[in-house]
Amino acid sequence: MPLSRRRFVQGLALGGVAAGLGWTPGRAQVLGAPRTELRGTTFDLTIGELAVDFTGRRRRATVVNGQLPAPLLRWRQGDTVTLCVRNALPVTSSIHWHGIVLPADMDGVPGLSFAGIPPGGAYVYRFAVNQAGTYWYHSHSRFQEQTGLYGPIVIEPRGGERHAADRDYVVLLSDWTDEDPERIYANLKQQSDYYNTARPTAGEFLRDARTRGLAAALGERRMWQRMRMDPSDLADVSAMTYTYLLNGSPPAAPWSGLFAAGERVRLRFINGSSMTFFDVRIPGLTMTVVAADGQDVEPVSVEECRLGVAETLDVIVQPAADRAWTIFAQSMDRSGYACGTLTPHPGLRAPVPALDPRPRLAMIDMMGAMAMADAMDMASAPMSADAGGGMDHAGMAMDHAHDGAASAAPVLATGPEADMRVAQPRTNLDDPGVGLRDNGRRVLTYADLRTLDAPIAPRVDRELTLRLTGNMHRYLWSFDATRFSRAPPLRLAQGEQVRITLINDTMMTHPIHLHGMWSELEDEDGRFQLRKHTLSVQPAQQLSYRICADALGRWAYHCHLLYHMEAGMFRELVVA
Repeated sequence: MPLSRRRFVQGLALGGVAAGLGWTPGRAQVLGAPRTELRGTTFDLTIGELAVDFTGRRRRATVVNGQLPAPLLRWRQGDTVTLCVRNALPVTSSIHWHGIVLPADMDGVPGLSFAGIPPGGAYVYRFAVNQAGTYWYHSHSRFQEQTGLYGPIVIEPRGGERHAADRDYVVLLSDWTDEDPERIYANLKQQSDYYNTARPTAGEFLRDARTRGLAAALGERRMWQRMRMDPSDLADVSAMTYTYLLNGSPPAAPWSGLFAAGERVRLRFINGSSMTFFDVRIPGLTMTVVAADGQDVEPVSVEECRLGVAETLDVIVQPAADRAWTIFAQSMDRSGYACGTLTPHPGLRAPVPALDPRPRLAMIDMMGAMAMADAMDMASAPMSADAGGGMDHAGMAMDHAHDGAASAAPVLATGPEADMRVAQPRTNLDDPGVGLRDNGRRVLTYADLRTLDAPIAPRVDRELTLRLTGNMHRYLWSFDATRFSRAPPLRLAQGEQVRITLINDTMMTHPIHLHGMWSELEDEDGRFQLRKHTLSVQPAQQLSYRICADALGRWAYHCHLLYHMEAGMFRELVVA
């Protein structure tokens, strides 16, 4: 695949050109796992800055021990670890141990867990490691995660791995920008589609008119205009500013991992990005998924999987041929990709596939269950209150069900904090999501994943329903149409087991992370299915999961899209 000038410059920046400038670029090592691996029970970590160049322009990154990504930390289940974190930045910093169950004062969230680590100060984290698997760590201070403060964690199980492998690699995906994240945030607040270069064009309209007919094409455009929505609104931040990295390396200078033909290779995928969902595949190889968010699952074989922000996924591949294979991770909006290579010989590379066509949101992403039966009819019909498309001027709260429905769905109020409401959300778990439906590949869904261990929360003492809400044009995000700055804490009693139901009233997928406790996803019949620390809720979807409130303290509960969290999709959850 021909390299653009920008991608070519990225490759030069990691080689002799950067060295000739007299400073060291941030990068991962060429072969193997991330550059530094720290083992044991005592760790010294220093948060600081480093000059990096991923695009031909020198920038400052926020790093740990002078590295981007931060060092790989290897712990052992059953050990107690002590991590002394020093802050060499001129501003307050922090580290959150994502997915690790620990005491609240060790969680690393300024304002909730502790005051943060002041400039020149230090904080000692100390806690028992009672779990195993693949996790990661990152800053929880403003936009430091976006500027490079993230790293992988691998916890070795007490009794050894359930699935043996000859090679074991971390594959950490992330998004880098040369822009100041404060500028990105300001741009989104001023114009929410600032980084969207895939908006519908006149050429697309003419193509649709030729293939589907003029009436259908006009009807669909009219529908989107009435709703003031955009079918290309998949990602707030794109490759317009992002360079996508795999283990800290850009596509023009990819990371590589060695293997011998016939070996079983375990790849520990971590989405350590700030805003990017990645669709991951290795063309020509089947991936056997063996763990999700650090928890072993019944093995399932797939060709592709979507990795939400903050999620982790362990897969095993077995390349039989003595040739190179490309690890290809394209962004959900198809604006760019990260890539790496599995190779039997250093320097050998495989072809990089072309990006898939840029997808468009469908009726199912707007109206959920209402659209599942007759999405095509709804999409092509003229929009009017009498034709099953009634909505208030602020969004898409439907006041008429589709043809054949027994009764109309209730109208749900919209307003300045929520420009869209879904009257009938769908509850199915077998949808891979926009851009992956019917693409000819076997794609992983939540319905395919089943945790091997018994549930932690087998009963339901109380139920709690929260809606994921936002006003895209104002770039406001929230739970229940109330931003964090205006929201009271959610309060749970110690020991109670609670079913939380999330309803996504927006057209974006939100990865929701609850600190300190596991989230145990239920299937459509209310049975325990999957234990995770981060759950991605698709547009117009409803998910239910149980938690056991056995962790005293103040905990963060938020969307893991960094700019959504900063814009208000964050709540405090108190267990007392």
